[in-house]
Amino acid sequence: MHKNQERVRFAPSPTGWLHLGSVRAALFNKLYALKTNGTFILRVEDTDQSRDVDPGAVKIQEDLQWLGISFDEGPYFQSQRTALYQKYLDQLIANNQVYRCFDTPEELETRRQIQIARGLPPKYDRACLKLSQEEVAQKLAQNTPFIWRLRLPETTISFLEVTRGEMSFDLTHFSDFALTRQDGSFTFLFANFVDDLEMGITMVIRGEDHLSNSASQVALYKAFNKPCPRFFHLPLVCSVEGKKLSKRDFGFSLNDLKEAGYLPQAICNYVALLGHSFEEEILSLEELARAIPFDTNSPKSSVRYDADKLLWINHKWIQRLLPEDFVAYTLPFLTTAYPKIIDSQHLRLLIEKIRPNMQTLKDAQALLRFFYHAPQTFSQELVAKHNFPALATALETLASVSDEDAFFATTKTSCSKELKKDLFALIRVALTAQDEGIGIKDLVEMLSLEEAKKRLRYFIDTVA
Repeated sequence: MHKNQERVRFAPSPTGWLHLGSVRAALFNKLYALKTNGTFILRVEDTDQSRDVDPGAVKIQEDLQWLGISFDEGPYFQSQRTALYQKYLDQLIANNQVYRCFDTPEELETRRQIQIARGLPPKYDRACLKLSQEEVAQKLAQNTPFIWRLRLPETTISFLEVTRGEMSFDLTHFSDFALTRQDGSFTFLFANFVDDLEMGITMVIRGEDHLSNSASQVALYKAFNKPCPRFFHLPLVCSVEGKKLSKRDFGFSLNDLKEAGYLPQAICNYVALLGHSFEEEILSLEELARAIPFDTNSPKSSVRYDADKLLWINHKWIQRLLPEDFVAYTLPFLTTAYPKIIDSQHLRLLIEKIRPNMQTLKDAQALLRFFYHAPQTFSQELVAKHNFPALATALETLASVSDEDAFFATTKTSCSKELKKDLFALIRVALTAQDEGIGIKDLVEMLSLEEAKKRLRYFIDTVA
């Protein structure tokens, strides 16, 4: 059906906006498809309706589009494929490879706690496998809720994990896992297996927290006597302290990063670099696809999330944007802070002037505040630090010049060389209330000479 073509999938649950882990899974599937000229599929795991807070996976698709991660097929929705899952379950029932389990969640938890108290690994004890046909018939007659469990063979299974090589798991240590829920819906494990098989998935790329799930799904491939795909498990992302990244950590939520002014290109770039070291670090999706090794050279141990490195990469990407793209990304942040702002050629020039000082898109709000709000108060510490008394006369001269040429000529001749740095700092304080930032020439051009002189006069009168 899909002969000699690499096929991968991203299969999120529709539980809301993407987080860093799901972004990483989607990204690496996309990169592998790009690397191999393969097919990238979006499949939505919505069989558990109790967790579905994003009908139609609208938020997920919006996030992927914003990130620039396009898919070639889909989205497919598991909730629309139940007849297919039932067909596969019927085969297992016919082959006596599954059995009904009538245990309640409370009964299972009680037995689990007893096993733990005895120092035993918690594992389903196959109590329902031991029921007689008469006992099963009686429970069915009483409409006792049940699930279907796969009867695992007492053997060892092996499969290819691309980063680690061949891996083996002793199934005697596994519980006979559930294929359905008591409401008749199908579990993640079973629906995932059926879809991967039907869609011809050649490599399953996801987080290493799914490693045991991979072993269980391989058991299903064996049960149907079907060849397995390869598996590629991404190492866990930890905080700088080495703890698993959680929703309490900044950067865990993609939405948090978007609102903080991070570019999609920078997020993808940084997430792909986790655990890798390349001479060139600012890379597009296509460049990342060529650079990332999907083999034993890939990282195996957990990787550290470094917010400072992400910020550095974001700054680099802001500098790389084409002018039109830079304006398009920045304007929404400015209109949020300054609702009366009007897009104009002058505004675009202003934005371009502050670009070198921006680490995030949101920085534009603070960097351009001086333009929309003239300083009303000034830090006495900054005034004293930059020797205002010795430069008051020079500032007076600047506040009364007739044109820009005279203004900039005066900055060169109105004080000694030793005080020139302080003069520029005080001009900047007068215009923006800060002593660092945009160059004086750019500031005057942005504000106009008349506005700059007005602010200088106000500064002199206020400080003096």
